[in-house]
Amino acid sequence: MRSKKSAEFRKLFEPIDIGKLRVKNRMVKLATQTNSANIYGSVSERMLYHYAEIARGGVGLLIVEGAIVDKSAMRATASGLVIDHDKYIPRLEELATIIKVNGARATMQIAHTGRVTQFPEAGVTVSASDVPLGDRISRPLSIDEIQHLVEQFGEAALRVKRAGFDAVEIHGCHGYLIASFMSPFLNKRTDRYGGSLEKRMRFPREVIECVRSKVGDDYPVIFRISGDEWIEGGLRLEDTKIISRMLEEVGIDAIDVSNALGETGEYITAPMAHPAGFAVHLAEGIKSVVRIPVIAVGRINDPLLAESILQERKADLIGMGRALFADPELPKKTAEGRLGEIRKCIACNECSRRFYAHMGVRCTVNAAMGREKEFDIKSAANVKRVLIVGGGPAGMEAARVTALRGHKVILYEQAGELGGQIRLASVPPYRGEIENVTKYLSNQIRNLGVKIELDKKVTLALVEEIKPDVVILATGSTPLLPKIPGINRDNIFLANDVLACKTDVGETVVVAGGGMVGSEVAEFLAERGRKVTIVEMLNEIASDMEIRSRKLLMSRLAGHEVKMLTGVKIDEVTEEGISVIDKKREKHMIKADTVLVALGAKANNELAEELKGRSWELYCIGDCVEPGRIIDAIYGGSYVARQI
Repeated sequence: MRSKKSAEFRKLFEPIDIGKLRVKNRMVKLATQTNSANIYGSVSERMLYHYAEIARGGVGLLIVEGAIVDKSAMRATASGLVIDHDKYIPRLEELATIIKVNGARATMQIAHTGRVTQFPEAGVTVSASDVPLGDRISRPLSIDEIQHLVEQFGEAALRVKRAGFDAVEIHGCHGYLIASFMSPFLNKRTDRYGGSLEKRMRFPREVIECVRSKVGDDYPVIFRISGDEWIEGGLRLEDTKIISRMLEEVGIDAIDVSNALGETGEYITAPMAHPAGFAVHLAEGIKSVVRIPVIAVGRINDPLLAESILQERKADLIGMGRALFADPELPKKTAEGRLGEIRKCIACNECSRRFYAHMGVRCTVNAAMGREKEFDIKSAANVKRVLIVGGGPAGMEAARVTALRGHKVILYEQAGELGGQIRLASVPPYRGEIENVTKYLSNQIRNLGVKIELDKKVTLALVEEIKPDVVILATGSTPLLPKIPGINRDNIFLANDVLACKTDVGETVVVAGGGMVGSEVAEFLAERGRKVTIVEMLNEIASDMEIRSRKLLMSRLAGHEVKMLTGVKIDEVTEEGISVIDKKREKHMIKADTVLVALGAKANNELAEELKGRSWELYCIGDCVEPGRIIDAIYGGSYVARQI
C-alpha cells in the first residue's frame, strides 16, 4: 500500500510498457560501470550482491553495466563484463535471476568501446576513422570487420535473452564504436559507412536489424544515444532527433538519452559544477519527435526533480546511475515517504576517478557500495557504551553504523556544529552539495538516538568520567605550516580561515599551494574580485583533483584571470608578498597584500596518545590517522563501527 507521502509521486510510481515489457515504476538504474567482474569477464559474486541490493531498493528497470561483444578486439576495463561466448551465460543467468527475484526488471547493456577502450587486446584501438583521442590514434575498421561485429552484437543480444534478461540495451553513445559511426566528428569514412547521415547510420541499423533477427520481434530492445556530443562538428540535438526517428522506424522500443563523447567526458559523469538535471532538455527534445519511451539522465539525484520531469512530459522514465550507488534504496524510501533519509549523490566523481584508475568503483557517501556482502549491518552480540570524539564525516558515520547495530552511542564535537572539514569543503563555488553529507549523517544519528554534545573539548579526565567500553577518535587534522622564513608574519593566513570567514584578505592574494584546496580557495577569492596568484611546487595545478572536476575548475580559473605558477618553490614570505625559486633556480618576488597557506594537513592525534593503554577499546579513524578524502573518512568510520 502506498503512503500518503508517496502520492506526491504519482508519475514516478506509475507503470510503463517498453515494448511488451511492463515496468512497475519509472525509475531506471543506468548501466554504470563498477569494475567488479571476474578477471576473465564473467559475473563475480561481488557483482551479484551489488545488483541484488539495487533491485531490492525498488528501482523499476535495472540495466546491468555494458558487456563487451568481442573481447578479441576490445575490452572496456581490466574488470569489465564480456559476452562474446556462450560460456558466460550461466553466470549471467544467475545475475538476471537475482535481479528479478528482488523485484526489478533485468536488462543488460551490450557494447564495443572502440576508441575509448582502456585495454585493446591487439594493442591498438579501433573506430570508424582515425580521429585521435589525446595521443592515441585508432585504426579504422575494414568492411569485413564491420560485418563480423554486426554478427557479434546480434549473438551477444541472443545470449542476453537466453540468460533470462527481460530486455537488452545497445550502447550507441559516448564515442564508443557504434557512436563513432554515427558522429560526423568521428566518422570520416568515404565508403558506404560514412558521409551522409543515412550512410553513417548504416552500421547501427545493421546492428539493430541483426539483434532483432536473433531475439525476435517481441523482445524489448533499448538504444542508448548521445543527445548532444558537446563538440564542434559533432552530433547536436537537431541531429539526434532525426536519428531517434530512424531508430524508432527500425524497431527500437525505447531510447536512453545520454550525452557527450571522450573529448567532452565532463558531461558524461558530470561533476557537481553541472546543475542537477542539466541534460534533461535532450530527452525532452527527442521525446517531442518519437512515440516510444524516452529515458532522461543527467545528475538526477532527487525524487522531487524526477517527478517534475515526468509531470512536465520531458521524459517517460528517469535514469539514475550514481544516485543509486549513493543510495540503492532511493526508490523505496521515496515510496514510503522517507525523503529525509535519502543519502544523496554529491557528484564528487570519486566513482569515476576509481573507474579510470582501473580500481573497483566505490562511493564517497555509501561505504557499502561494492562491499554489499561484507558491509551488511548485523546487530551487535554485546551492547557496549561507545564514545565518539569528533563530529566530522568519519565520526558521524561511525555513530550511525554503531547505533544501527544497537550500541549506546555518545558523540562529542569541539565545534558548535557537526560537519568537521565538510563545512569548509562546501564553501567554494560549485561545491555546495558536499554539505548534503552533513545533512544526511546528522539527521540519521539524531533519529537513531545518538547523544550529541557540541562545544565540548574531550580530555582524558572527561573520558574517565564517562567510562565508555569503546572510544572512537575522529579528531581530524590541522593545517600544515611548513618551516619557511616569514611564515609567522601578519600578512599570512590559512586558507581554511578564509573559507570559515574568520579573516579578511587584501586586494591582491598569493595562494601558497595549488592542490585542490588551494585552487578552490583561489576561485572563491577571484569570484569576489581579488587578484589571485597560485604558486605550486608540482608541475600541475589541482593534480589531486578528479580529472573531470579539474577540467572545469581550470577553465573557470582561467576565466577569472587567476595566475598559476607551477614548478616553483617558496623561498620566503615578506611584508611585500612571497619570494619563489623557479626551475632555473632564479628568484622572483610576487607582490601581494595577503599570502594564504594551503600546503596540506597533519593528523590531529594528540588525544590518541593520552588514551592508549586504558580500560577501553580504542580506535582511530579519518584524518586523525592520515589526512585524506571524504571517502576515506566515511569508509574508516563505517568499517570500525562494524568491528565493535
